[in-house]
Amino acid sequence: MLDPTGPRPLRIIHCFRSPLGGIFRHVRDLAEAHAKAGHEVGILCDSTTGGSYEDKLFDEIRPFLALGLVRLPIRRSIGPSDIKALWGSYKEIRSLRPDIIHGHGAKGGAVARIIGSALRVNRYCVARLYSPHGGSLHYDKKTMLGKSVFFLEKIQEYFTDAIVFVCDFERCTYEAKVGRPSTYSERIYNGVNDADFGKVFARPDAADFLYIGMLRDLKGPDVFIDAFARTERLIGRPLSAIMVGDGPQKAEYEQMMLERGLGRRIQMVPAMKATDAFAFSRTVVVPSRAEAMPYIVLEALAAEKPVIASAVGGIPEVLGANAHVLAPPGDPQALAAIMTQSVTDADWARSAMPEPRHFKNSFSSSAMAGSLMHLYRRLLSDKRPTARSKEPVSVS
Repeated sequence: MLDPTGPRPLRIIHCFRSPLGGIFRHVRDLAEAHAKAGHEVGILCDSTTGGSYEDKLFDEIRPFLALGLVRLPIRRSIGPSDIKALWGSYKEIRSLRPDIIHGHGAKGGAVARIIGSALRVNRYCVARLYSPHGGSLHYDKKTMLGKSVFFLEKIQEYFTDAIVFVCDFERCTYEAKVGRPSTYSERIYNGVNDADFGKVFARPDAADFLYIGMLRDLKGPDVFIDAFARTERLIGRPLSAIMVGDGPQKAEYEQMMLERGLGRRIQMVPAMKATDAFAFSRTVVVPSRAEAMPYIVLEALAAEKPVIASAVGGIPEVLGANAHVLAPPGDPQALAAIMTQSVTDADWARSAMPEPRHFKNSFSSSAMAGSLMHLYRRLLSDKRPTARSKEPVSVS
């Protein structure tokens, strides 16, 4: 809790579109950490996405939301409906009188910065922050759509007090596609809730491999299925796997498994908490084609589970750029070679995974929340940070 003689508690609003995946996990951890420190936190997000699983997660975080939970329709694509969403968001946020509006993802970032700027026009002191979380940075700079998106990103820097990148890869991608930020920027790594650190032991009937995440090509479920089949052929015996998650391409992957005769050896189950899923497997596989700083890698390492992953986004910053557990994205043969080694070499994981204590010091939610609170305080003080980016700190 805050020292009653120290700085006053802050009123913080987090804005994002879809209550799914890493952004939702990021905001939940921040809300809990800052609420426990005595601050007042609220969330504004889309009402048209998410299901019963996400409703349960909202129920868990509600006790930490002193400023409440606001859900209203926020479409993924840009369109006329955005005007209604912005007006509704403005009325809700204005009544909460926040000190901080922190937008996450492209749509959340736009909502936070536009509304924050409208409040500033009315002489209301509020700091406007933006965290891309990959989002729009996945677009191709060579396409017209990509050029338009990155132009809008650049324009919005004029309404931004700070951009917070979750890894150095995200910052470098932003600079390559959008340009060097004209406002202040800082890298603050994603962090796992301190309560989630601790070894999760595999059940006696655990599967050899686990895929957990959205069922869409960007996350590589098809690469995982292909690599699994190749691993079986390399080893010469049947293996087992479990795929946890939901998504728009689930039926395609089910058909893919049936065509390859894998339906009995790869089990598909609905979304569940990562810590629960870890007990059902021995090794976690993250075959994404693109990422920023995926929480599933951090959660698995916090649970001391071996991880095999694509060398994309900030993953090499966690596992090491030369780690022999990393495969080129979209390469099922290279992924299968690592999966084969994980099954045949008993000492494979011991030398590949980060040292637990060092990992926790760098990637805990307490470290993440503390760094962000320090930035929030600086932005609200008379000595605001300059537009110069804070230099990245290397993590060995």
